[in-house]
Amino acid sequence: MLQTLAISNYALISGLEINFPTGFSVITGETGAGKSIILGALSLILGQRADAKSIKQDAEKCSVEGVFDISSYQLETFFKDRGLEYDPRTCILRREIWTSGKSRGFINDSPAGLNDLKELGAYLIDIHSQHQNLLLADNQFQLQVLDVLAQNKNLQNEYQAAYKKYLSAERQLNALKERIGRQQAEEEYIRFQYKQLDEARLQTGEQTALEEERETLSHVEEIKSGLYRVGQLLSADEKGVVATLKEALKVAQSLQEIYPASGEISERLNAAYLDMKDLAPETDAQQESLEFKPERLQEVNERLDLIYSLQHKHHLDSVEELIELHSRWETQIREIDHAGEELENMEKNLSQAHAQVLLQAAALSESRTKAAEQLEKELVEKIAFLGMPYIRFAVEMTPKTPDATGADEVAYLFSANKNSELKPVAQTASGGEISRLMLGVKSLIAGTMALPSIIFDEIDTGVSGEIADKMGDIMRRMGSLMQVIAITHLPQIAAKGDTQFLVYKDENTDSAETQIQRLSGEERVHEIARMLSGATLTDAAIENAKVLLRVNK
Repeated sequence: MLQTLAISNYALISGLEINFPTGFSVITGETGAGKSIILGALSLILGQRADAKSIKQDAEKCSVEGVFDISSYQLETFFKDRGLEYDPRTCILRREIWTSGKSRGFINDSPAGLNDLKELGAYLIDIHSQHQNLLLADNQFQLQVLDVLAQNKNLQNEYQAAYKKYLSAERQLNALKERIGRQQAEEEYIRFQYKQLDEARLQTGEQTALEEERETLSHVEEIKSGLYRVGQLLSADEKGVVATLKEALKVAQSLQEIYPASGEISERLNAAYLDMKDLAPETDAQQESLEFKPERLQEVNERLDLIYSLQHKHHLDSVEELIELHSRWETQIREIDHAGEELENMEKNLSQAHAQVLLQAAALSESRTKAAEQLEKELVEKIAFLGMPYIRFAVEMTPKTPDATGADEVAYLFSANKNSELKPVAQTASGGEISRLMLGVKSLIAGTMALPSIIFDEIDTGVSGEIADKMGDIMRRMGSLMQVIAITHLPQIAAKGDTQFLVYKDENTDSAETQIQRLSGEERVHEIARMLSGATLTDAAIENAKVLLRVNK
């Protein structure tokens, strides 16, 4: 429920703060006093678009803040999904607008976008205006009413899960069909290219090894000559490295008795001597093992030419990429070969998902049918009470192909007269009749769930007298279940409120300013008397006001 609304520098408002109680509150005031201004300010924190022209003259910015009790709405998921601070009892919505046109929204002091404000605001406040009456002719709204009355939340969730699974199966099947179509169109090409790569029998690392081998085979004589020279330098009898190291080692060892530090020199010389001694025969062995093999060089060149040709053909840079391409084509050929079986399984999955959708849709339809019977009966009783004794109302449910909402097409049919044909609400109901229908609908669903606070913005337009009195009774009963605020010009409805606020224009300042005050007992009598008699208060009007208030206590 809305606890506090604070407005600063908006239109004709410099600053005001309204504390709203529970139950049924009424807001009254002369035409032009600023009731719609307060409502406009409230709409800003509910995510409506801002207009810099709404900022009070000579002010740089305006701000609106609403404090709400959210303890009944279980909104923790909403806050956590958006990374917003969550207080299980209180939520603060704030909006700031600058003359530059810049606008910022906040939820519990954290920056928030308009969509988040609008979505959260829908849980908290329902502003019912004459314009909203048009919703009654909207088939989607009509369906929502049935689901609320039937308390179909669980059934809707089950249906949505089944429907999403069906859509997913349908997408997968369509994607498979498209893929099969593409693959079949390219099958001959894929098989030919795959066969060519398959016959190549490419191996990981093969290209590098072959290129190294080619280099060796192409320079065998040069390599043998170099290795022979290395062997000679290592193992020549007197001047070879091995002989020289051996002689140096003997000298270092002979110094150890008189110069112990030469021990380390000896160790290092010994290690080098042993290493070079082993290296010499290895070098000779490598030199002797090398021989020029023209046939092997030809094989290597032919293999590399094949690899280079395949890389060029497929615009790839390595054997590994060719192997990966071979694997992809192998997978595609396997898919082509098993496409019929895969398609059959997908179609079976889709059929099962569709059957589940129909099953869940049937359960939802059954629940809606029962709710429709309840709505027909109880709405007629309520609207007949509002001065339409011959009203007839029916909910027409027509099967349709299942979509996101189910398998039901819903239409509200209405007639205000005994013998008139039932027709869709939009075609036959007048504005006043739709207002009463909408009030009846909302009063029916008020007790079924944690509804947002509702604000009736002059829903009583076009009615008066006894009908207004009965509309007030309905609003007051709704106020026992939820917070209800009515903006009204009718004393019969104003007298029903548990609390009454007066909006007025203060002319005692340099510029007229909108103000609001909560009326005490005597103040309330005078305001309702004014609503009865106009600007000039009469004793009769005051007495009538007292009677109205006394009767409605």
